[in-house]
This record gives sequence, structure tokens and C-alpha cells, in this order.
Amino acid sequence: MDETGRPWDSLLSVAEFAAIRQAGFEPAGQVFGAAVYYAATVAGVACPGTVAALPVGERLYEARRTALDRMAAECAGLRGHGIVGVSMQVTEIPGTEVTAAAIKFTAAGTAVRATGAAPLARPFSCDLSGSDFAKLVTAGWVPAAVVLGVSVAGLHDDLVTTSSGPWGTGNAEVPGYTSLITQARQTARDQLARSVRELGADGVVVSAMTLRVRSDPCHAQAAAADHFAEIVITGTALARFGRRDAAARPPVQAVMRLDEPARLDEPARLDGPARPADR
Repeated sequence: MDETGRPWDSLLSVAEFAAIRQAGFEPAGQVFGAAVYYAATVAGVACPGTVAALPVGERLYEARRTALDRMAAECAGLRGHGIVGVSMQVTEIPGTEVTAAAIKFTAAGTAVRATGAAPLARPFSCDLSGSDFAKLVTAGWVPAAVVLGVSVAGLHDDLVTTSSGPWGTGNAEVPGYTSLITQARQTARDQLARSVRELGADGVVVSAMTLRVRSDPCHAQAAAADHFAEIVITGTALARFGRRDAAARPPVQAVMRLDEPARLDEPARLDGPARPADR
């Protein structure tokens, strides 16, 4: 139970619960964040041939980031130090005769507390399982936050693409389509790297990278089409704690000498790596 006497709840499995307890943490409760945007504001609708850049990727990033920030606020309200097992979902809400179509972005996880630790200015978050989180901490690393790289690139039909037919036809490469996907992926990776640097973290463990490609009728030119590639990269930024230059110590091993009779009333010595004379 928490300080108010209310029992905690979690999204952890039994194995994950046991793992975080062994790492010195305990669950504080489920946390959740959501953001709903009109579909028209987060879908590329402008012709890529008539605009210099697509702000769609920025809006998709903002929507996910808003859901994550609201989840972190719930964690802080529970006096948690961080969130483990973060999962993100994107759900399309169809429009009706009286309502416009929308897209729902949600983030959910389990808030955890470190026993006896002071509150943090901002809770950490990770999309690692409870078991992987415990392994990470015992290995000398801590999660900083769930980080994202989101990009949407657009391509207007040109002579090469129209003569190549629709996506997936033929056996020849279409350079325009290849460039579209490559550009979107690189932009998403650049944004992911910026997010890691802003946190002061050392790197990121990527958990998912999705690619969505679609073609829409061009709104600027009749009988033409526009193609869009959407890349979303999700991961957990990590930082090492303690001395970075500390050399890893060899594990302690139980060694039983074989050159003299073993005594049942004498415990085995605890040494470092076995020496040649001990083998």
C-alpha cells in the first residue's frame, strides 16, 4: 500500500515484479497519458511539390510526446521515481456525420519507487520490461526517458514514378521511392539522436522502428498522386552511473583446492579467478 493506505496496481508480470524488487524498487501504480488529434492535422494532405517541408512529422512527434509527458505527470503525482514497461498505442477514430476523424495517442506503464531515495525533478521512463530494467540497473546503467524519432517525407509524382507504375509492380528500382524512404529514416534518426543529446544520455536502445507508406490523390494537380513515408523510431535513452573509467572487477569464485584432501568442516575459500596452482 502507498502512504494513503491505497493498494498499488501495476502492469507487471509476477516475474517482472520480483525482478524490480530485487533491484531495490517497488511499484507505485499504473500510469497513463493520452492525446487525441484531428486526423487532418497529423496526416500529410498538402502536395509535397507545392510546399518546402512537411510539418506532419512534428505534429506526430508532439502528439506522442504529449501522451508521454502526461503519463510522467501521473507518475510524479504518485511520488514515483520512474516508469517501466511503457507501451504506446496509436488508434484511428473514424469520423461520423457530425464528428471529424481523429487519432488517439496513448502511453501506459507502471510507476516505480526506489526505496529510501529522494524524489527526482522528473521521473525517468523506459519501454523495457521490469526484468530488463532490473538487469540494466544491476549492470550500472539507468534509463533516462523514452525517446522518439518521427519523420514524414513526401514525394509528388514525376515522370520516373508515373512510368514505373504503382508501388510493388515490376522488378526495377524506382529511385524516387528509394530516396523517399531513405530520407524519412535519416530524418527520424537525426531527431532521435537530438533527443538523446538533450537528455545528456550516452545512447539509446531502440525497441521499435515502423515504416508506413501510403499514396493519396494529389490535392493540387488532377490525375496525379502524392506518396508519403512515415517512420517512427522508439527506444529508451540510457546513461551510465558511477565512475565511467572504473575497470570491471572479476567475479568472485568459490575455489576448492584439489592438491589436498577436502575437509567437510572447512568452508571453501572465496578467491578471485583461479590461479594455475589451484587448478
